[in-house]
Amino acid sequence: MNLFETTLKLKGFPIAEAKKRLQAIQAISDTDYPDFISKRQKEIVEHHLKNSTFYKNFTGLSHFRSWNEVPVMTKADLQKPLAERLSQGFSTKNVYVNKTSGSSGHPFVFAKDKMCHACTWAQIMNRFAWHGIDFNTSLQARFYGIPLDTMGYQKERLKDKLSNRYRFPIFDLSDEKLAAFLTVFEQKPFEYINGYTSSIVLFAKYLKKKGINLKQVCPTLTCCIVTSEMLYDTDKQLMETTFGIPVYNEYGASELDLIAFENQKGEFVLNSETLFVEILDDKNLPVLNGMPGRIIITTLYNKAHPMIRYDIGDNGIIAKSSTAKKPILEKLVGRTNDVAKLPSGKQVPGLTFYYVTKSVIEDDGNVKEFIIEQTALDHFEITYAADTVLTDAEKQKIKEAVVTYLEEGLTVTFKKVAVLDRANRGKLKQFTSKVL
Repeated sequence: MNLFETTLKLKGFPIAEAKKRLQAIQAISDTDYPDFISKRQKEIVEHHLKNSTFYKNFTGLSHFRSWNEVPVMTKADLQKPLAERLSQGFSTKNVYVNKTSGSSGHPFVFAKDKMCHACTWAQIMNRFAWHGIDFNTSLQARFYGIPLDTMGYQKERLKDKLSNRYRFPIFDLSDEKLAAFLTVFEQKPFEYINGYTSSIVLFAKYLKKKGINLKQVCPTLTCCIVTSEMLYDTDKQLMETTFGIPVYNEYGASELDLIAFENQKGEFVLNSETLFVEILDDKNLPVLNGMPGRIIITTLYNKAHPMIRYDIGDNGIIAKSSTAKKPILEKLVGRTNDVAKLPSGKQVPGLTFYYVTKSVIEDDGNVKEFIIEQTALDHFEITYAADTVLTDAEKQKIKEAVVTYLEEGLTVTFKKVAVLDRANRGKLKQFTSKVL
């Protein structure tokens, strides 16, 4: 077994079994697939009604009758201590635990049982293989953030080494740093680029300004896969031109799974193997394929924690040509982040503020929602909805994180509100810059 899969196995994630499960699901015929999905829907609801007091109280159901009777859950419904949400037989000691980035303004802690998390990785590896990417042998140029505390930093660097990837931290995307990035591409045989859309777009703009084609600098490159933020057609065209390689889109959520992935035909294929994705209107009724609505997602295999009819906070359209086995996401609306420009000339993506605010995203669920606005080159306003006001110590911790991840000389003010103003269809944009 290779290094990457061995690492997963040593951590207790049964990746070999998960890959076999995925293969078995993919072998189900188109004709039988609707019945397979219906069976999995019923089984996961019945499991959590039987084993999760939290879910039984949330739904008000005693048993499963029909799918449309199952209520939609939001991120706000999950903002309570994780121990209260875990199903019988699971504890924080035998599950995978993580925090959402809070990029939508709704942070919370979530859990997956170890088989479910292994299935997530099996799904990711399967989709990347569509483009010839092998997680064990293909060297990744990774445009992501990284914790700057010593333990967190070393942990991520170790994960990078085991996952065959080289990380370009995206907290400083000034021309000087981008020039240093380019030097690394000249030295390393990268096979693909992966990371936050806005960061990679800034790199592409730098290359265009310098008149450089990245494929000529790094001939081993085969493709670029962007994630976490909206990919606009103009940005995709820019990247493909300056990189000299095809660009593919990925849509996922850490609390769920890989949600959709673009194939070589340009189809944004939804994950129908481990998830059930549906589009609902404002009254929680399903819309016809081809019509817009709210993206609602069910994790079909997470036995540790119910993620059933979960409103992710995005909107989209499922194509009319979709089938139960191969649903196509025709359009995705949401997940766009501005870039912050700083007095020193630095440019940093909005997702940097995940790392800035991470210190106050705790399991007690106090901070319900937050948004950050840049009102001047050197000033940021954090507006948050919480049960109690942030303490002086918590505010100071955020201010210190601003210095660590951004730069010195910046000011931050805080404002607690009962409810945050909401954008179209309830989507909160975590970061907005008002600086031109």
